Amino acid sequence: MKNINVERYIDTLKKDGYVIIRNLICGENLKALGQELETYFQKTPQSEGVFWGNNTKRMGRIFSKSIQSRHLATHPVILEIMNAILGPYCERIQINLTQAIQIAPGEYEQTLHRDDELFPFPKAGAEFMVNAMWAIDDFTEENGGTIVWPGSHHLETSRQAPENELVPAIMKSGSVLIWLGSTQHAGGANKTSVSRTGLTISYCLGWLRQAENQYLAYPPEVAKNFPEQLQDLIGYKVHRPNLGWYEGQEPDLLFHDRPDTLAAMDLFTPELDALAQEVVRARIAAA
Repeated sequence: MKNINVERYIDTLKKDGYVIIRNLICGENLKALGQELETYFQKTPQSEGVFWGNNTKRMGRIFSKSIQSRHLATHPVILEIMNAILGPYCERIQINLTQAIQIAPGEYEQTLHRDDELFPFPKAGAEFMVNAMWAIDDFTEENGGTIVWPGSHHLETSRQAPENELVPAIMKSGSVLIWLGSTQHAGGANKTSVSRTGLTISYCLGWLRQAENQYLAYPPEVAKNFPEQLQDLIGYKVHRPNLGWYEGQEPDLLFHDRPDTLAAMDLFTPELDALAQEVVRARIAAA
């Protein structure tokens, strides 16, 4: 992997609400990714509704459809950025959704929105979600490339923005657009004669409900074949303390043979575990 100044990208992301990392994947991996997705796009019907787009195809459950996408989800540069933004507010981050998007000719510009509107309560300065859009095709101003409103993560939500403040995310195939969940953006209008394809992998705080139900998308019999790092990101790992357990234990035990009954375990952070131990010792000493 080429030498990348990740801190510079993180600083830009915090300042502008988005950043583009150019040519992060290339060659045979990029070609294979496009082929894997196209196989399923050919079978996927058009979306329904003005927000999703009536001339747009969208599909989820991507890790079951594309082996290459699994590598993108755990790309070290992407995870370093995601952990830098989300990590201060959770014990571990998780995959929020996967969505491959193919915008066909004639599609209109999407409504301007923030992705973190999924979580309708005050954020108190924290980011709840960060998205990565991988360009399978070149993204241009004409073919439906994502439109971003720089700095809008500092503003009140609006469905309209001054035209001179909107920026098309122009990037070559193999590049990735990363934006904060609080940044206002939209899918662009496709004014060309060919479709534009991209792949979004979204990350969020580990204690939030995911937009795409990962446990239905990838039940244990499917997820057990994924790399361990991806299994953890999907949610087959407890978010300490005690969120997401199965029978009081780590849910990844579902990948293996297991007894019908299990002992519940303290699934605490090290700090909470130390505190609990201290309280018990104090009570024993005082008895």
